[in-house]
Amino acid sequence: MTKYNKKFIRGLHNLKPARIGCVATIGSFDGVHLGHRAILKQLIDKASELRLPSVVMIFEPQPREFFTGEQAPARLMRLREKVEELIEVGVDKVFCLQFNRSLRSLSAIDFIEQVLISGLKIRCLVVGDDFKFGHDRSGNYQLLKKYGCENNFDVIDTCTLEYQDKRISSTWIRSAIEMSDFTLAKCLLGKPFRITGCVIYGQRLGREIGVPTANVQLKRYSAPLNGVFVVEVIINGRCLPGVANVGIRPTIGDLVKPVLEVHLLDFHEDIYGQRIHVEFKSKIRGEKNFSSVDLMAKQIHSDIQSATKYFSKKSKKILKK
Repeated sequence: MTKYNKKFIRGLHNLKPARIGCVATIGSFDGVHLGHRAILKQLIDKASELRLPSVVMIFEPQPREFFTGEQAPARLMRLREKVEELIEVGVDKVFCLQFNRSLRSLSAIDFIEQVLISGLKIRCLVVGDDFKFGHDRSGNYQLLKKYGCENNFDVIDTCTLEYQDKRISSTWIRSAIEMSDFTLAKCLLGKPFRITGCVIYGQRLGREIGVPTANVQLKRYSAPLNGVFVVEVIINGRCLPGVANVGIRPTIGDLVKPVLEVHLLDFHEDIYGQRIHVEFKSKIRGEKNFSSVDLMAKQIHSDIQSATKYFSKKSKKILKK
């Protein structure tokens, strides 16, 4: 995230004294889906109108993760992916506050005065009229409007984007991905669902059974999907076919948190340390606990055959067009 460092601000103490203020919005923005993008356009347009910087405020960990830990909904993307997407959309700054006991205990009024007014020098805030904040979620849209009138900043309601007469949300996208409906997920996200990360060294068990894999740590409590999938992998601009497993490898029994393992079809280059984007196309099967490594290896080779057939059919469709 080096190229975005100047646009990513982590912690209230890293906010430089602002003279002109900003236009800001607040939220989790998990997935940066089409509904989020409609809000971001609203934010950027208002900032352009007022000739002020646009700022997105997010929290790390996400509030629901702080309160419920491993029971929190699975993330659609890691912090780095989220920040990169927000900035690529056109936001000037992404401001990240650590959600901890101190922030959790901050009253709604203190949040307005310390974070919004003193910290961001807010001139306009774009939030939904159901927005809740502060200790015990005591702050609301009406309180923000009241303080805005008294402190010279506007508060405007976010627009809502629907698909098939239903509001687009991260919850709906998680449900689509869990059901392996990647076509619906793409319609809601505005792009294919993908997981991004750097290839790390693993146990090299895949190499021992003739199926080398590129391993990516998901760095989250849980993944929004589980099992074996047909995937396309983007590496340095190249799009390569593959088969991927997302899970905890129950046969090996060495993991608590899920990991992404990708086998690239007919690919033999060294990609350790490289950043890859894995786009999910179709589910082959759920994750299984095999009684032996040999049985697991046999199934993996069958999965590879399934992925090969998928891409063969795809190629034939393209040729017919």
